[in-house]
Amino acid sequence: MKLGGQIVTFVIAWAVLLLLLGINVLLAYQPIGGLHGFVPIGIAATQAFIIMAIFMKLRGRPSLKWVFAGAGFFWLMILLGLSSTDYMTRAAWPL
Repeated sequence: MKLGGQIVTFVIAWAVLLLLLGINVLLAYQPIGGLHGFVPIGIAATQAFIIMAIFMKLRGRPSLKWVFAGAGFFWLMILLGLSSTDYMTRAAWPL
């Protein structure tokens, strides 16, 4: 890919990341009920995939890089899952 094509790809990815960030900020102030925890996590996962595919240059490469990137992402999900179980099992703070 030529340098001009890479710049266009990076600018488009940056614009999509900013759009997803704006949607995330707007949804933070909207009453969306029970989806209030799942939608931001889905948006963050989409942003992480865009960053991995475009900026880490993993797109279109069936190689060992995907294995290690996936292992790191899997480990992050384990850490977030364990942290969230600790947070959800705590008693509420007294007011």
